[in-house]
Amino acid sequence: MVNQKAAGADTQETITVAITGASGAQYGLRLLQCLLAKDKRVFVMISRAAQVVISTETDLKLPGTPADQEQFLSQMYKAKPNQLKVFGREQWMAPVASGSGAPSKMVVCPCSTGSLSAIATGASNNLIERAADVALKERRQLILVPREAPYSEIHLEHMLKLTRMGVIVIPASPGFYNRPTTIEDMVDFVVARILNQLNIEQSLLPKWGEDLI
Repeated sequence: MVNQKAAGADTQETITVAITGASGAQYGLRLLQCLLAKDKRVFVMISRAAQVVISTETDLKLPGTPADQEQFLSQMYKAKPNQLKVFGREQWMAPVASGSGAPSKMVVCPCSTGSLSAIATGASNNLIERAADVALKERRQLILVPREAPYSEIHLEHMLKLTRMGVIVIPASPGFYNRPTTIEDMVDFVVARILNQLNIEQSLLPKWGEDLI
């Protein structure tokens, strides 16, 4: 007899989310919240620089270890048991480090220009970079959300190179046609674009022209 609980876990879509040290931690945290609310299983990696940015840009004080971060985020976003897993920067036995275990979709949000460079050159110096490298070599969906201004020629070259590899680059550039009135509205604009690319239904932002149908 098939264990129904185990079978359900096998069919639940898993998405990798990496949060790096660019400004815009709110985008990554909101994305994580939305994915969990959509009943997705999420593998999470948070760089050391991202932890500093999170404490600077938000009121959150993340614990220092992956296990404690996992418990903290699971409680904050009311994740189901085993729905959220946090991996450390050198946890090389994590599923995301191998093509045989990594999910089919990965988002780096926000993506620092340092991470952008490492991914474009295949550096793989930490688990986030390795996970992105796996996504590239396995021809899986990889979404990068850079937040920088202005972009240098180096940044643009890396984005062009990765785009030609099939990577989707979504700059953290909120639009204003939806007339945002809060910071949360602006964050949701970008997160909605990411969810659209992941083919996940969302109600954060209406589709263009939807009110005319």
